[in-house]
Amino acid sequence: MLKAIVTSAGEGSRMKRVTSVVPKALLPLFKTENNEKIIVPVADYIMDSLALAGVSKFCFVVGKHRSLLMDYLFDRGVTFVFQNQPKGFGDAVLRGEDYASHEPVFVHADDGVLTGGYVEAASLFMEKDADVVLLLRKTDNPKRYGIAEVADAWTYMGHKAFRITGAEEKPKNPKSNMMISAVYVFSHKIFEHLKTSKPTGSELELTAGIQSLIKSGGKAYGILLEKERWLNVGDTDNYHKAIEYSFENL
Repeated sequence: MLKAIVTSAGEGSRMKRVTSVVPKALLPLFKTENNEKIIVPVADYIMDSLALAGVSKFCFVVGKHRSLLMDYLFDRGVTFVFQNQPKGFGDAVLRGEDYASHEPVFVHADDGVLTGGYVEAASLFMEKDADVVLLLRKTDNPKRYGIAEVADAWTYMGHKAFRITGAEEKPKNPKSNMMISAVYVFSHKIFEHLKTSKPTGSELELTAGIQSLIKSGGKAYGILLEKERWLNVGDTDNYHKAIEYSFENL
């Protein structure tokens, strides 16, 4: 049984007029249900997508805009933990260490959702007895994102899969164009490596913990998503595209 940690403590500065009141996880997207278009929060899409991969227990890491999200999810058996200061994605994940309790765990950011890849990630993680599985997409601007260095390609469940040899956040000299999606599967080892990783400024990057785990001999793999999309609700332009895509395709 897999658990999931959904990080929802960020301030959403790029969408501040709305996210100063409403968490990104409650921003709406379209969905077809019973042959009709309905509107659902991103949180529902995230939880439904993870459930397809076998997740039945959820933990949301929440910050100062937590009341609406906690009210919305109150009757779903969700665990809530708190990140009282915005100290980065890696620090938010660390807040969920006790919840994970040495079990495998999905980690998912709240500012978007993938249109696929969850089942494949869980399957590869279990098959390889992995410590990390990343969902990768190609990018034309690798200096802007977390990037994975890959080797030893093969085909897995209709996708290209790789062994991951390195991970770096916004590299000045990218070693690949493989962008890391904000959806991960981890063994419990990630928490120890996050604790010993150095913050970048005031924030602890999750990629720092991943790189530390890889350097220590952790088993890391990636799946390349070529048709699937990341429906990004974290900024105005991408949110507009996500709304259009969800209305036309989901």
